[in-house]
Amino acid sequence: MLTEATVEKMFRKLISDPNRGEGKFDEAEDLLDEELRPESPLRHRLSQELEELRELAEKS
Repeated sequence: MLTEATVEKMFRKLISDPNRGEGKFDEAEDLLDEELRPESPLRHRLSQELEELRELAEKS
């Protein structure tokens, strides 16, 4: 299991890709599911952020 700092760094790298699409969002979601406990506050925060980014991508 990775540290929370490492998971957040990997997450930020995935979502900061200017050519990100649904595949990158799925990778980020998988990362959170695989590396963070369900009760983790970081997992909750990043999941919310991912959901918002998906909604913004759908609108544009």
